[in-house]
Amino acid sequence: MILTPIAPHALDLVLASFDRALEGAPLETAVFRRIASSRSAEGGPVAQWHADAVTLADRFAMRPLAEPPQQAFSWDGSRVRTESEPAVLVHEVAHYQIAAPARRVLPDFGLGAGPETGLAEIAEAARAADAHTRETEEAMASLLGILWEVELGQPAILSFQEQNWLEGAGRPGTADFFRTTLGRLRGLGLIDADGRPTYAVRISPEL
Repeated sequence: MILTPIAPHALDLVLASFDRALEGAPLETAVFRRIASSRSAEGGPVAQWHADAVTLADRFAMRPLAEPPQQAFSWDGSRVRTESEPAVLVHEVAHYQIAAPARRVLPDFGLGAGPETGLAEIAEAARAADAHTRETEEAMASLLGILWEVELGQPAILSFQEQNWLEGAGRPGTADFFRTTLGRLRGLGLIDADGRPTYAVRISPEL
């Protein structure tokens, strides 16, 4: 949910403000500009985007299952349910990459129930991460999913807005959070030197 909606006519100004706040950070600026330029994909083929998201999940051996997550979990520890929006499915792939190995086999990656989880009580009982870990991984999965949307030719800028990366655009803290989150992804090998997502998965224990 967007904390502060951005009117279409104001988006260019907000994006420019965010860009200026990244001055002196060439990698972060390049990554941000790829996200911003994904606006050109708006109104594209949603069915194809969904098919591409399923293919991406399959590439990670997440064993896509054509059921809604409300029926059980988005990720049940061995399979991902795919009857959701393309961006939501890509976000689950990002969580799979980021999760510590011991939590990759747990419902909802041991982070507790997600917004689409049907069996919320079971997901909460399987929680194996503290609040700080959950918050950190949610931010990382958000940004990594957005970067995958860029690579798949999808309008990643929509997720960038909806997941509040533009909240407070122009403030140093907003740019610093973007930079820090990219650094964490890079540290785990989940993005390359150009800031593009890789097909790696995390092999280290908890952060």
